[in-house]
Amino acid sequence: MAAKEAAAVAEPKKKSATPKVDAESMATRQRDISVSEFFAKNRHLLGFDNPRKAMLTTIKEAVDNSLDACEEAGILPEIAVIIEDLEPTRPASAKSSRYRVTVVDNGPGIVRKQVENIFGRLLYGSKFHRLKMSRGQQGIGISAAGMYGLITTGRPMAIFTKPKAGQPTHHIELAMNTKTNRAEVTFDKEVKDFPPDRLRKLSAGTRALAEQSGFLTATEFPTGTSVSIELDGKYQRGRGSVDEFLELTAIANPHARIVFVPPTRVTEDDEPDVLTAAEASAAAVAKVTTETNGVIVFPRGVHELPRETKEIQPHPKGIELGILLQMLKDYEVTEKGGTLFKFLQDCFCRVSASTASGMCEAIGLTSRTKVADVGPPQAEKLFKVFQESKLAPPPTDCLAPIGVRQLLAGMLKGVRAEFYAASSREADVYRGRPFQIEAAIAFGGELPGDETARVIRFANRVPLLFQQSACSSFKAVSETGWKNYNLSQPRGGIPVGPLVIMIHMASVWVPFTSESKEAIADYDEIRKEMKLALMECGRKLGTYLRKRQRMRREGQRRDVFERYIGEIAKALHAIMGADPKAIYDALLEQANARTAVADQVLDEDGKVIKDEDPSGPDDDGVLIVHDAIAPAVTQLSSTPFAPLDFGNSSKKQTSQGGATAKGATRQSRGTGDAPSRSKGKSKADAAASPKRTAKQAPESAARAELRARAAKAASRKPGSSKPSNDGPRLF
Repeated sequence: MAAKEAAAVAEPKKKSATPKVDAESMATRQRDISVSEFFAKNRHLLGFDNPRKAMLTTIKEAVDNSLDACEEAGILPEIAVIIEDLEPTRPASAKSSRYRVTVVDNGPGIVRKQVENIFGRLLYGSKFHRLKMSRGQQGIGISAAGMYGLITTGRPMAIFTKPKAGQPTHHIELAMNTKTNRAEVTFDKEVKDFPPDRLRKLSAGTRALAEQSGFLTATEFPTGTSVSIELDGKYQRGRGSVDEFLELTAIANPHARIVFVPPTRVTEDDEPDVLTAAEASAAAVAKVTTETNGVIVFPRGVHELPRETKEIQPHPKGIELGILLQMLKDYEVTEKGGTLFKFLQDCFCRVSASTASGMCEAIGLTSRTKVADVGPPQAEKLFKVFQESKLAPPPTDCLAPIGVRQLLAGMLKGVRAEFYAASSREADVYRGRPFQIEAAIAFGGELPGDETARVIRFANRVPLLFQQSACSSFKAVSETGWKNYNLSQPRGGIPVGPLVIMIHMASVWVPFTSESKEAIADYDEIRKEMKLALMECGRKLGTYLRKRQRMRREGQRRDVFERYIGEIAKALHAIMGADPKAIYDALLEQANARTAVADQVLDEDGKVIKDEDPSGPDDDGVLIVHDAIAPAVTQLSSTPFAPLDFGNSSKKQTSQGGATAKGATRQSRGTGDAPSRSKGKSKADAAASPKRTAKQAPESAARAELRARAAKAASRKPGSSKPSNDGPRLF
């Protein structure tokens, strides 16, 4: 007992558990979170994952803003993208460096009082609240790029803006305060220099172009904006690079002229360069540019702006109940005493007077009912009426698709191929928002035949370079049955062969999977339209391939006929005594008539061309480059056999050269490079054997054309960086 009492005394008493914090102390730590502070800590959501991608995202946002501003002002875009390496002496092992990225455009400029809001605030812009096709839509991009530069280098953005010709230029330097999501101006001055003269003197290439009036001339930039951001980044060529982004942007925006000044030094990395890999696989990658002392120029392909788009009101079928309630409240504030009838007509598209009156009656109200008298129960009934009503789809004048001819022009400009096809679908609707899908394919030519097809994705004319497998367009490509069009395709995968596939989605609101705008969300309506556009292009390709295969077979048949016509004529002359020349001409005429398909040239629809000029695309969106067919048909251009000479000289050599002629006949079957099958004859013996002394007959027109194409293709080495006579290519 004594031991137990001693143990009880020695054991300390347990104190009652008291909370470390209470509601009052927790409340003192709660505060607002600025949107800029949130994205500063989660910058990967905006595309600033790593130094290389951060540089690309910065240029992408600036170029998108420039293109949008120029098109809205009705100005043909003239854009300069300049990257300056501020640490050229860094060690070779450095994974990143400090750069200054500058983008200059000839747009309408920005008024002085809006500069701080546009470049120094997140979620501020003119495109978020409107339903109209544009590249930017969130009001985040360029200000987020400036925020990233400030975080990584501590340097503010430098903006030059000239909103009026003949007026001074505003030079402003500002930095974003991430706590308040507001800009703090550190420098503000009016200058006369625009574009900045410093940019024209950067290198020998910029000076040479400036002297030729091809780079930042004052006459081409009467107004405009220049944005400079210093950031921690990495410049490297290849897949997912700034070079690829600008090349694809030039394809989707042929009305723009873009000048690119790359840095003098490229960051070293273990990742292989796509250009080098393509040359090794004979993919014939070439730039879509002209180059002057390192300065790359993407020329303007057309001198017409895309059609002007119009802003539309939301469609009733695309509205959700909570949004409808908020719209009713906002309308009550802005339109005092406004009626429900007027609200339906003013705030929605495709709602006529009769339709609005019928909707009011369907929920037990009249056309004179005030919006203030519409409560949540009536609003919910109105929402159900929206879903049940049969309304016309939204108007499509809010969209500006690339167009079939522009798609073909862009693909022809960037992809060296043999066959091009494009398709533009009719506009459709998802969640009440109009969208339009366009697709284009390029096949054959100098594209690699043993690799999976290249998929190029665009959204509102902007290239999408990352998150390919998460994109609806990539899924549409893999779900399309390419085997139906004579292409190889693994189960549930991308087709294999010399093929480039391009998909473009135009919409008033593209459903991106994240704020970084790298992939399109997988809506059933969108994926269905993408597949239909791809199938339309595939059918055109399948028709062309089947016709081409038939032409190849007929050409091979003609080769066989021509090899034996001379022997047959000689034999008939010996048996019947008929005129061998007449027999030969008659048989040759029959051979040409029965294999006339080999002489045909297909037009853009897979039909036979008679007198038309096949050089331009037709209304069905197909273009065939006949010079590019040569590599695929080189084997068909074997040396033609001449008819036998039926004179005395031939008779003297018949017995001597019989064996040799038979061996040569066997050797020439199939392709011209087939190994000799003559028994007991070496190459030296065959060369020493008596040859035919007959005069060689003219070869057929089809074979002459194939021979010319093959010679032209042979003169162009695959993978060479030197552009050919018909212009440079991207792939």
